[in-house]
Amino acid sequence: METNGESATVDESLETIGAAESAETTTSRRRFVAGTALSGLAALGLSPNETTAQSDVPYHEEYRTVVNVAEAGADTTGQKSITPVLESLRANNTLLYFPPGRYAMDSQFRFTGFERFGVVGNDATLVPADYHDFDGPRYRLFRLGTHVNPGGHLRFEGFTVDQTAPDTGIRAIEAWASDRLEVRDVHVRGQHDSGTWGPGLFNVVDPDGTGLVENFRAPGGAAWIQNTPNAGNNWRGPIGIEANHTEGTLTFRRCMLGAFPSNGLYATDGEGQIIVDGGLYRNSNPVSLRVGGTNSRVLWPTVEIDETRPPDGSQRGIQVDHGTVHIEGAAIRNSSPLPNSHAIAVLNSSDGVRIEDTTIEIRGDRVNHGIVVSPQAGASTIVDTEISHDTAGGYPLWIRETEVTDPVRCRNLTVTGESGDAAGFRDGIHCRRDDCEFDDCDVEQLGRDGVRRNALVNAGDDCSVYAGTYRASEYPFVELGTNTIYARTDAESYRDRAAIHLYEESSDVTLVLNRLANGIRNDGSDRLVTARNTYRND
Repeated sequence: METNGESATVDESLETIGAAESAETTTSRRRFVAGTALSGLAALGLSPNETTAQSDVPYHEEYRTVVNVAEAGADTTGQKSITPVLESLRANNTLLYFPPGRYAMDSQFRFTGFERFGVVGNDATLVPADYHDFDGPRYRLFRLGTHVNPGGHLRFEGFTVDQTAPDTGIRAIEAWASDRLEVRDVHVRGQHDSGTWGPGLFNVVDPDGTGLVENFRAPGGAAWIQNTPNAGNNWRGPIGIEANHTEGTLTFRRCMLGAFPSNGLYATDGEGQIIVDGGLYRNSNPVSLRVGGTNSRVLWPTVEIDETRPPDGSQRGIQVDHGTVHIEGAAIRNSSPLPNSHAIAVLNSSDGVRIEDTTIEIRGDRVNHGIVVSPQAGASTIVDTEISHDTAGGYPLWIRETEVTDPVRCRNLTVTGESGDAAGFRDGIHCRRDDCEFDDCDVEQLGRDGVRRNALVNAGDDCSVYAGTYRASEYPFVELGTNTIYARTDAESYRDRAAIHLYEESSDVTLVLNRLANGIRNDGSDRLVTARNTYRND
């Protein structure tokens, strides 16, 4: 988490005071701030809505006051910090408009408790000071709302953040809104190599509130903390985008994040709904796309892991932390796998996940897994999904051992690839949960370099395998459970092994209407029932 050390700052003291204020006091303070800003405009010879032609400013009709910050005195050459000018203009129901130019900032601009506020750029570039020259806490450029004193309706859009200079990187915007949050078209250029907080934090704190973060891009990622001037003052380094306290609905649309040391998009812990709509997420440690919440949705993103830095210990594609999440249309490609870098990890705290129309490709010389369902995770469904797995070893689908009775259901799952058996991980599907279902799946496990892999190993009770094709270099089916039913499947071993190997741990297995090439190997399974199977190997 990127919250260490802030409790001692002046900002947090102001938050505490703000939380204790009565409604009347808060209203009075807002009036005071607004009055101060209007007095500042008057001193500059400017009047509200007269600083620039309103028709030239986007969204001008939504605000009582529109201010062109350049006309108000902000330097547009990037040589002088504009924060003092912004402080003089801060007011409720105000839009700050940035015309084309470069705008230097060497300290934070803070505004909380507003009802409506906007910051809009037109070909505008923010130039943060480097780590050594930033004045005050090195946390943010814009702090708009706080957890205890959020804004109502906030708009922020149309900026490039130039952090290409050495030792430069700062949180461009931290935004807390209750009613409506709109952030669009923010492009962070360069690698964040100062070691301070990552470029964005966004939260919608009211259950009825909505938010949109669209086209927020930080493809350069961030350096690990030990390689920055802030070494020793944070853990790992920056998060790309953090959104861990959302209670409403917050959408991330077409965002792009590069390699961050402490997660790419980290949107979990809150009880609201997170929606990820498209976008590209790459190479972050430990997870590129980390989501939780209530009825959250991850729709058609691309997740790529093709580069691993020496400190990286895990580069998971998507991780479902808590609540219920629906993943649809994801494309996950990992060509630089590390152990524990699952394509999709469903954690114990998850109440359930649905994975649909998703493609997973994992290739490399290390052990890694595809989809991993943790022991305490809730009911999971995997539908119309393809996993191509070519690693030194691993399970394309691993349903881990548990006493939890919530089932995992797979329908039209395709598993292919030529993997090894390193660390003993040699199965296409490895199931150790009761009540699981595999319906019309297609699993092929050839094995690389002559390795003997199995298609499906089941150790759960009361499971069913219906229809589908299972091919393997060793056994198509290995059964260790109780009361499993196999019906209408087509199973064959490329080594002329039996189609199914039943161990003595299993019992009450039913085989009906299957094609089981080369028959059945039974090493002590009790009460086996067979009916109308065929055993041809042609």
